[in-house]
Amino acid sequence: MRIIGLALLGCLLAGPALALTAAPPGGPDEGGGVGGTILAPSAGVQFYRPDTTKVPYSQVVRVGDILYVSGQLGVNQDGKVVGDMGVQAKAAMDNINAALARVGSGMGAVFKCTVMLTDMAQWAAFNQVYVSYFKPDRLPARSAMGVGALPLGAGVEVECWAYAPK
Repeated sequence: MRIIGLALLGCLLAGPALALTAAPPGGPDEGGGVGGTILAPSAGVQFYRPDTTKVPYSQVVRVGDILYVSGQLGVNQDGKVVGDMGVQAKAAMDNINAALARVGSGMGAVFKCTVMLTDMAQWAAFNQVYVSYFKPDRLPARSAMGVGALPLGAGVEVECWAYAPK
């Protein structure tokens, strides 16, 4: 009886561990996509990754009616960090807007943003640009944090969630 109990306990403990190591939906064995989009029909998840990008993540992921926009830096089209905080904030928000436009949405659909700043003293300069992208009565929920560093030496990174019913 003790041996059976231990074997059952071992199976119960191993079960979740095995599930955690399983490939997530949309993995390589679910098939490919077209034009930078990989579809995971069984999970209802769509991944949008422009064909020209070299970064190892999707720019936008749709799960049901929600669009998750990966963090966008204050960089120009050449991938170079641009100017002071005001210029970088505008570039980051323009990059969010462009990512949403590529999937048929826009800034009016954004309901949540996360902002990362390498210098919290630049918060006011960021806010001055940020508010210009939304209607005053439709500002998204937002979190912000100071971080030690961002890729490419950027001063700001912004990620957003948007509601976009199919």
